[in-house]
Amino acid sequence: MRVTSKGQVTIPRDLRELAGITPNSEVIFSMEGGKLTIVPKDSRTEQEDRGRLERFLEALERLEGTGDQEIDADRLMQMTRDR
Repeated sequence: MRVTSKGQVTIPRDLRELAGITPNSEVIFSMEGGKLTIVPKDSRTEQEDRGRLERFLEALERLEGTGDQEIDADRLMQMTRDR
């Protein structure tokens, strides 16, 4: 893909369809991890929410199996209330 002297590029149809970029729609460019990204303006919040959800799920996966299985709910409640 070439960039014109005006800084224009043609986004291939398949990629436009995957990204939900339709004719005359507005897009947002941003830099993420050293990469240029482009998303439809209306989906920006959805992209941010998806990123937060993915980070949350990754954190849950890291925590899985790290708890003390010997502590029951009543003991846990007692421990947290007595702080």
